[in-house]
Amino acid sequence: MSNFDEYKVGMTVYGKITGIKPYGAFVGFDDGVSGLIHISEISNRFVKDISNYVNIGEYCMLKIIDIDYEHHQLRLSFKALADNTRKHIRRVKFEGMPKDEKGFNTIKEMMPIWLKEGEGND
Repeated sequence: MSNFDEYKVGMTVYGKITGIKPYGAFVGFDDGVSGLIHISEISNRFVKDISNYVNIGEYCMLKIIDIDYEHHQLRLSFKALADNTRKHIRRVKFEGMPKDEKGFNTIKEMMPIWLKEGEGND
């Protein structure tokens, strides 16, 4: 017996990978409800092969991003649970860069310093 109506967008759910296709991975839940993780929802990075991220029979935590009431299927995401959003990546990328009173030093000023620092890291 399915409890499909108990699922809500934004919920975190725990399901089992039941199938893998080039476009996504299918997930089953103990109550008979199923869902799909589209390839675009696997990672913020380019995903060439979903099998590099999940395996059939594996259990995983996912976030419900949409519900298809017509087909009784959940649309699921790994990305929605990840802390590495584009905003976070952008912030980390610029952490620790030298600043002057007006903001970042120019590349022209910093390039000799960076090249010298990089010489010892081979």
